[in-house]
Amino acid sequence: MSVTIAVDCMGGDHGPSVTVPASLAFLRDHPAANAVLVGREDVLRPLAGETAAGFGTRLRIHNATQVIGMDEPLVSAMRTKKDSSMRVAAELVKAGQAQAAVSAGNTGALVAVSRFVLKMLPGIDRPAICFALPTVEGHTYALDLGANVDCTAEHLLQFGIMGTVLASVLDHSERPSVGLLNVGAEEIKGNEVAKKATELLRASNLNFYGNVEGDDIYKGVTDVVVCDGFVGNVALKTTEGLARMMATFLREEFERGPLSLLMGAVARPVLKRFKRRADPRRYNGAVLLGLRGIVVKSHGSADILSFEQALARAADAAGDRLVERIGDRVAAITGANGGQDA
Repeated sequence: MSVTIAVDCMGGDHGPSVTVPASLAFLRDHPAANAVLVGREDVLRPLAGETAAGFGTRLRIHNATQVIGMDEPLVSAMRTKKDSSMRVAAELVKAGQAQAAVSAGNTGALVAVSRFVLKMLPGIDRPAICFALPTVEGHTYALDLGANVDCTAEHLLQFGIMGTVLASVLDHSERPSVGLLNVGAEEIKGNEVAKKATELLRASNLNFYGNVEGDDIYKGVTDVVVCDGFVGNVALKTTEGLARMMATFLREEFERGPLSLLMGAVARPVLKRFKRRADPRRYNGAVLLGLRGIVVKSHGSADILSFEQALARAADAAGDRLVERIGDRVAAITGANGGQDA
């Protein structure tokens, strides 16, 4: 199946200097895919250079004259940036000219713009940011990681449904397990929202494991971990900070003296394998679930390899009909049908 990805080339900390070469690398590695580079044509075309011609109709540039800044207020982004690269990319998905959009831009703006342009699936109240976190078993999908600070138990149930479908689609797992992130494994633990969410998840036909604690995430206890956006974002940023600290500690210890340098040289193959397993770039690309179209959020500081991974994640989600499958699963569990935009 041919998949077209609309790329917000102007977003992120590095903008077109990363998004354009990453898009070209993505097309080389995915011969059946197409890409639409969205942004200022006068900036994008020189960066694409002669390489673009080699992809023929698989690559095109769609001009968008405005850019949403990384710290720009939502009101400004929504009201005055109607021709922003972010919004135009989402509109290409809505128009059917692309099957997914990818952006490394302002997270809050991306959530708001995507929800406004694409609307929500029936039975889903809010979009959720879902990210794959590395575990000793491989990875687990955690959501929500920042789109919704305050959630009801019903929202957490919806997140569980969407996370289950995502794990099924991307990992080809028949019945992914779901855990609710809590302060203890016992069902009596947590606040009233968590207790109610436990009841709803257990009563659903999801493969609900029960409550999981923070350290269970990295043990790979469940395939999906559900939480509100406040807790999820703190957990994600703590993970990123810990990974950077550990890398710094290792580098400092191996550079401590001549003997340490020698030991580092001997251990280099092991360290390279460790770095690859823990490399956050391999997991880049958080899917914004619950929309009537596929939107993937890349880390703002992504490099070329990392952004290409986000593009690949979007292509996988589109190729496996993620939106339709989430809609079908939500309807089966909640009885939702019709065109609500909650």
